[in-house]
Amino acid sequence: MNLFAIIAATLVAGIGSVWIAALLLRVGVRSGAGGVNPQHLLSLAAGALLATAFMHLLPEAFESRIEPGVLFGVLLFGLVFFFLLDKAELWHHGHEHHQGRADDHGHGHAHDHAHAHNHDHAPRGGGWAVLTGDSVHCFGDGILIASAFIADLRLGMVAAIAVLAHEVPHHIGDLVVLRQSSANPRAALVKVSLAGTMTAMGGVVGWWLVDRLHGWLPYFLVLAASSFVYVALADLIPQLQKRLPARQTALQIAWLVAGIVLVTLVSRLAHGDHDHAHDGAGHDAAHEAAHTH
Repeated sequence: MNLFAIIAATLVAGIGSVWIAALLLRVGVRSGAGGVNPQHLLSLAAGALLATAFMHLLPEAFESRIEPGVLFGVLLFGLVFFFLLDKAELWHHGHEHHQGRADDHGHGHAHDHAHAHNHDHAPRGGGWAVLTGDSVHCFGDGILIASAFIADLRLGMVAAIAVLAHEVPHHIGDLVVLRQSSANPRAALVKVSLAGTMTAMGGVVGWWLVDRLHGWLPYFLVLAASSFVYVALADLIPQLQKRLPARQTALQIAWLVAGIVLVTLVSRLAHGDHDHAHDGAGHDAAHEAAHTH
């Protein structure tokens, strides 16, 4: 049952986020009136990721009998690891970015608004590079979702919602880049959707891997949390740190809170009373184990 739930959730998070991104582009993602403000999407995604990491993934991992200092060490390792991955990606694309800077300069302002996930370093002609990076990213998201599902059904659904929320602005940027390098917008949608299917493949691999290394599950959950925290704090929130009028600032905060509330509601609705009973039994078992130990 877990495998079917993982496949369904990863498909929704991977492909569903692409279609939502395409719909928002069709409606109009822009900072002015009459469109969908990308700042709101970023705030919503940041809130969802932070709530998932701090209210669900980390508490679930710390319920294990692993020393907290060890888990905090894994959290620190994960943050540094994702930072180094970002640096490696910037270094890899730096040469193409400098070559294409003169051509892209005139499009930079519009691209900043449309490309909400900060892929402005991607070259205009680098469609396949964008797809390759997106596929690897989606594959990793699938493994993280699978880890959460194996720990708890509710946790898996919350993680899938969080991934969906932060992949929407990501895929908006991918679609913008691919549409610049291709005259056919449908081809761009198909290509990014195929990259999104890698989320399901990552989910299957994650299910196979974590199911056989169940003792490592708390470490997988902490790594997933470090990924969510890093994306929110290093990628999304810095894009929101701009001098804005009081009304726009209040809207940013409101959408951030909405992301947190969304994750909390999904968490409560996903498991309901069954989860409360499960949590109570789990705490009783842990309490008895602690006493016998």
